[in-house]
Amino acid sequence: MRIGILIGRIGGVDGVALETEKWIKVFQKMGHEVFTLSGQFEERKLDSKWETLVSEMSFFSPEGFWGQKKAFHFPDNNLPELLEHIHFYEKLICDKITDWARDKKIEVLVSENASALPAHLEMGLGIRKAIIELDLPTITHDHDFHWERGSRYLSPYPEINKIVDDNFPLRLPNVFHAVINTYGKTTLSERFNRNSIVVPNVMNFDLPFGDINSSNINLKQNLGLQKNDYILAQVTRIVRRKGIETAIRLIQMLEDKHAKLVITGNHSDDEGSLYYNELMDLIHELKLEGQVLFSSHIIKNYRRQIPGSNAYSLSDAYAHAKASTYFSTYEGFGNAFIESVLAKCPVFVNNYKPVYWPDIGSKGFKTVMLEDNNITNKTLADMKEIIHNEKLNREIGEFNYELGKKHFSFDTLEEKLTELLDLAVKYKS
Repeated sequence: MRIGILIGRIGGVDGVALETEKWIKVFQKMGHEVFTLSGQFEERKLDSKWETLVSEMSFFSPEGFWGQKKAFHFPDNNLPELLEHIHFYEKLICDKITDWARDKKIEVLVSENASALPAHLEMGLGIRKAIIELDLPTITHDHDFHWERGSRYLSPYPEINKIVDDNFPLRLPNVFHAVINTYGKTTLSERFNRNSIVVPNVMNFDLPFGDINSSNINLKQNLGLQKNDYILAQVTRIVRRKGIETAIRLIQMLEDKHAKLVITGNHSDDEGSLYYNELMDLIHELKLEGQVLFSSHIIKNYRRQIPGSNAYSLSDAYAHAKASTYFSTYEGFGNAFIESVLAKCPVFVNNYKPVYWPDIGSKGFKTVMLEDNNITNKTLADMKEIIHNEKLNREIGEFNYELGKKHFSFDTLEEKLTELLDLAVKYKS
C-alpha cells in the first residue's frame, strides 16, 4: 500500500517524531511505500522522493505560532481576525495535503498526533478537511489529548473552545484511532464511544544500542569527566513534566563528587526558558556546579557524521551510564524508559501518571520506583546499590532487556499496524 504520514515535525527527540520514524521503518519492512508530509525535518536531510516539506505545518512557522498565541496564550480581543487566519491556513494546508496525496497516489493516511492535540489548530483542521475531501481511510496516532494538559488549550474565546471540542480528537467515519496507552483507549470509549487499538511505543531490539564501542569510547573524556566519575543519564528534553529537579536532588543525596548527572536534551520546548532557569538556580543552590552537565551540544538524537566532530548519539549516552533517571510526573508513554531497557541500563523512575504502572511497570520490570518523586531512605539505598554493585547492575539490565523485547519490540508494532491496516482495507472495500 502507499501510506501517507502527516506530521508537524519529524527528527529530533520529541516522542511523537521518534515513534513516527519507527512506524515508517516497520511499514517499509512490511512492504509498504511510505511518503511523509511534514512542516519540519529536524536534524536530517530531505529525501525528495519520499518526503515533502509544507512549512505552514510546522509548529514554529509564523502562521502556526501566531494562531496558537492568539487562540490560547495572548488573546487580543480580535476574534474575527483570528478566525479568518485559522480558516485561511486551514484551507491552504488542506489544499497542499490533497494535492500531495493525489500526486503520490496515497491509499491510507496517518495523522501523527495532529488530529488529537490542538498544538497547531490550522494543521489539525486542514487535515480534517483533506480527509473529508479525499475520503481516504485514516489512522490517527493519538499520543495525548488537550484535556490532559490542564488549561494550556483552554481559550478565553468560546468559539475556539468549540473548535477544539468538535475536532480534537478527530471523529469521522473513515478515521481509526491508535492510542499509546490503555488510559487513552478508555477515555476515547467513555467520552466519544470510539473504538481504538493500543499501540505501545517500541524500540528495535534487533539492532545494537547502548554498547561501548570505538566511536563513543571517549565520551566521558569529551564531557570533561574523570575516569572514576560515573554517569546518571537524563535522556529527555528539558520541560517541566520531566521532573529533572528530582534527578538533581538525587545527585546531592548521593553525597559523591564522582556522581554526574548528564542531561542530553535542550530547552527549546521550554517556553521562556523558565524551567531551565529554575534548574540552574537549584544547581547553584545545592552547590552542584560540575556535577550536573547539560550536554545537548555534543549528544544528539543521531550522531552527526561530520569529520572531526565530537557529537554523540543517545545510544552512546546510555552506553556510559550506570543508570538512567526518569522522574517524569506525566507521560503519554515514555520513550526514555524503553530506550533504557534496550540499552540494558537500569532505570530510576517515578510512577508517572497515567501510564507507568498500568502499561509498563506492572509487566514486571526491575526498577527503583518513586511515588510522587519522593526519594526515601529505602529508595536511595536501592539506587546506591544498583550504581555500585556491578553484578546486580548487569543482572537488572539483562532481565529488563528480555522483558522489553517481549512487550515493546518492532514485532509488537508490526502486529498492531497489521490490525490497523486491516480496518483501513475494510473501509475501502
